[in-house]
Amino acid sequence: MLIQGSQAASEVLERDRQRLLPVYARFPVVMERGEGVFLFDIDGNRYLDMMAGLGVNAVGHAHPRMVAAMVDQASKMVHLSPQYHNSNPGLLAERLCELSGMAGAFFSTGGSEAVEGALKLARTHGRQIGGREKHGIVALKGSYHGRTFGSMSVTGQEKYSADFGPGIPGIEFVERDNIEQLRAAVNAKTCAILMEPVLGEGGVHVCSPAFLAEARRLADQHRALLIFDEIQSGLGRTGRWFAFQASGVRPDVLILGKPLGGGLPLSALLVTDELFHSFGLAKHGSTLGGSPFACRLGLEFLAIMEKEKLLDRVKATGAHLSARLAHLVEEFEVCVEARGDGLLQGLELTIPARPIAEAALEQGVMLNVVQGNVVRFLCPLITEPEHIDKALDVLHDLLEARSERRQPVSQLLAASV
Repeated sequence: MLIQGSQAASEVLERDRQRLLPVYARFPVVMERGEGVFLFDIDGNRYLDMMAGLGVNAVGHAHPRMVAAMVDQASKMVHLSPQYHNSNPGLLAERLCELSGMAGAFFSTGGSEAVEGALKLARTHGRQIGGREKHGIVALKGSYHGRTFGSMSVTGQEKYSADFGPGIPGIEFVERDNIEQLRAAVNAKTCAILMEPVLGEGGVHVCSPAFLAEARRLADQHRALLIFDEIQSGLGRTGRWFAFQASGVRPDVLILGKPLGGGLPLSALLVTDELFHSFGLAKHGSTLGGSPFACRLGLEFLAIMEKEKLLDRVKATGAHLSARLAHLVEEFEVCVEARGDGLLQGLELTIPARPIAEAALEQGVMLNVVQGNVVRFLCPLITEPEHIDKALDVLHDLLEARSERRQPVSQLLAASV
């Protein structure tokens, strides 16, 4: 990786090297500002953003309406003790419940904190209806729910927990879309089934409607909660407000985050009527969760989504992205599979993807890598087909330099006519 830039950039990189704990494999680029789907580094170089701050910057960078809302709310109130009322949290909770069909919300900061809340809710609800023995949680292999202790414990990837275990007890993992394993795992002692309808960090895998429906049936049969983690897939990323809507399977608990706060830390735990009072007074809380500032930005984010008809744009741009990725799979042997939904898609390779992301960055395109060999697209929801073409043209050339073609270009062009 060659990019380092000017003396000013080198100074930032060196200071970060000395003072920030080395827990991220950062690219040697110092970003200074953003505008729409582009970021600009400290030396003025422009980059096409295909990862949206890991799904956070859904309406792009420095959206005028978001900036105006920030300035207005900051001049009034940024933080308030949760012991007092402000109109913004209730308005945001009301809107999220209208969109999802849920009954109530609890706001926290990051997604991991919301997962922790969901785990506590599942355990206390299980105890209320079935006693102390009803505490088991079934989760998916390959899943990702966060890096706090509880969320790490229900993440189905050992690399995140191997150095910190043992995690919380009572967790059983099953393979995605393996209905027989799911049936064998869920029983009378199960208090919750936890899953991502689309496994994002796990390599971009979409759970089948049949699998989600069976999870719903088993949860009902054994009086367990069905919890959907839509921190990454929710709030418009698949072209629907929530990924679960494609299957028609509704959860008891819905976890949201990432774009909800418009770039500020904000996550939500949405629950059904039955669970509205399950926590009880003073049994759960978050000092910084659901601040007037973050919730104001959440309201503005939802308003922009509707005003600019971004769900329709995600569907159209996502279809274009799917087609371009499918052509790469047809053309290059190094490409295994393209999969995903909307603007959450992945391209699995037979080779490490990090060198490709590094080379793309040097050509002004920011790509994200998960599982070592999957290029994940988490584009801003304002992305247009021409932006996809720019990124995929660069990716095509990089793959061409690293792979044999499956068939001649002339045959591919003829097949696409």
